[in-house]
Amino acid sequence: MLAFHSPQTTRQPPLHNRFPRPLSKPPICSVTLTPSVTTTANISSHNNNVLIQSICKQGSLKEAVQALSTEPHPTQRTYELLILCCVHQNSLADAHRVHSHISSNRYGQDPFLVTKLITMYSELDAIDDARKVFDKSRKRTIYVWNALFRALTLAGNGTEVMNLYRLMNRTGISSDRFTYTYVLKACIASGYLISLLNKGKEIHANILRCGYEKNVHVMTTLLDMYARFGCVSYANSVFGLMPVRNVISWSAMIACFAKNGKPFRALELFQKMMLETHDLKPNSVTMVSVLQACAALGALEQGKLIHGYILRRGLDSILPVVNALITMYGSCGKRNLGQRVFDRMEERDVISWNSLISAYGLHGFGEESIQIFQEMICNGVSPSPISFVSVLGACSHSGLVEEGKMLFDSMHKEHRIYPSTEHYACMVDLLGRANRLEEAANIIEDMRIEPNGKVWGSLLGSCRIHCNVELAERASSKLFELEPRNAGNYILLADIYAEAEMWDEVKKVRKLLETRELQKVPGRSWIEVERKMYSFVSVDEFDPHIQEIHAFLIKLSAEMKGKGYVPQTKVVLYDLDESEKERIVLGHSEKLAVAYGLLNTSKGETIRITKNLRLCEDCHSFTKFISNFANKEILVRDVNRFHHFKNGVCSCGDYW
Repeated sequence: MLAFHSPQTTRQPPLHNRFPRPLSKPPICSVTLTPSVTTTANISSHNNNVLIQSICKQGSLKEAVQALSTEPHPTQRTYELLILCCVHQNSLADAHRVHSHISSNRYGQDPFLVTKLITMYSELDAIDDARKVFDKSRKRTIYVWNALFRALTLAGNGTEVMNLYRLMNRTGISSDRFTYTYVLKACIASGYLISLLNKGKEIHANILRCGYEKNVHVMTTLLDMYARFGCVSYANSVFGLMPVRNVISWSAMIACFAKNGKPFRALELFQKMMLETHDLKPNSVTMVSVLQACAALGALEQGKLIHGYILRRGLDSILPVVNALITMYGSCGKRNLGQRVFDRMEERDVISWNSLISAYGLHGFGEESIQIFQEMICNGVSPSPISFVSVLGACSHSGLVEEGKMLFDSMHKEHRIYPSTEHYACMVDLLGRANRLEEAANIIEDMRIEPNGKVWGSLLGSCRIHCNVELAERASSKLFELEPRNAGNYILLADIYAEAEMWDEVKKVRKLLETRELQKVPGRSWIEVERKMYSFVSVDEFDPHIQEIHAFLIKLSAEMKGKGYVPQTKVVLYDLDESEKERIVLGHSEKLAVAYGLLNTSKGETIRITKNLRLCEDCHSFTKFISNFANKEILVRDVNRFHHFKNGVCSCGDYW
């Protein structure tokens, strides 16, 4: 019998090579050609691999793993499909079996499969197993390193990524675009630590040295890293130098402005994107950021235009976009339109309910907010920690103390949610506004976690409302330790001293501000007129560019005084004569915005204003008086809530 030995490989030879060629002379007697045992085994192994791969593609993981146990020579492709099937079926137990099988044969150190195994364990939330695969690997290619960087970044282990990245650099392996993308994301994966920001800046320098500044994916991730750390100028610089920008780049920069207190810039950039990039279409992420900017500014007409664009593009079926619409309408004073959007939703999540609860709370409808909260639970949606922040805030703005206390108690008893510092801050605010300051202080004393600046800030704000000097000094001393660079805390304490006419103490606080070189955040107000946004800043000296507004305000103030208006100059922190104090309060940004609205809106048109700080007592009194004096409906949203002024009355009932 003639026989031959096939080469030891999993790849099968062509059919014409599987049997010996005919002899140059025919043999004297005929013989029967029979495949060798080795050939039969290879054919069988090939068929078995094809079978396992087919089973994997059908999604029958258990059957595929069982078939694997009878196959001594699986191919790389077979293992790859088994790994993918383990991920799709979310089966860690089968993943361990497949991994064990790989480790027992010649593929144990195959870089391709090592990369796939690390990715598999990452997808299955088994980061320790992923790290073990990496630690046992010897042929570490850049793909293996990248797989681990990605796994650790997704798991939030940013610091570990940075340490490994440093180790990789020492081994002489060059980074590629994926490496830079993962390590930049790792900079923010473990929280906003200044050390990681500095590391991000080092990576930025490496990117420039290695010539990756033209790669749109790397530069967009770099931009996003700076944006997450609030480094708006750095992010904007990266964006400005990008030779190529895609929709993700534009969206990242718009989001950077929207989330870092620059909503005006966000809308400007969005308009520029629409004018300059006809081939790029904004996506759902872009729309969410733009709607957030509209909400921050109270830009109702702009928001309506965006809503129309969303409908035309068919983006109204995307849940985050619709949730952002509800928030936008609520923040722009049109909670009824937000309610209409909510009612038409086919699918709702807890964020949808939270957005509606918050919208009603901002307008002072505390009881309605509680009702929506209860309706959410009845619909089978479990409240999130944000749900309680929203409903407790609504109770605070409406003076619903007992209802708020019951909701707070239900957090852990009924919903197994432990209160965070934000929830405690809501409770301190709720009690403090109701002049139950000692009870608010006791809440802080009994906290199960360490109170932070938000908690003590809520108490100090309440002391400002009720002019409680003793408790204010206690709260401010804590705040000066926790937030030594927050000028607002010093200003609040100075306000309290000024109202108590403790001018020596006011001077001491002002001296502290000067010594520590702290600047008060200037009051800023926005108004939308004919779909354009106008911004005004509080000033002590009259700006020559808005002389018309000031002249109008002076005339208006004089006429209002004749009708009984009395300026509340106690808000001025300087020990000045009364006329000088009146001149200062007349320059507050919300008054400038109101005056501009009176000069540039038609009869019957509502004036809508957004303020970055709390509405001061004099501006509240002024706007309330002018709504009746000029027969004008005025809507002002300050940092806490909405004030709806009409016929000389405010919707807050002077409780804010």
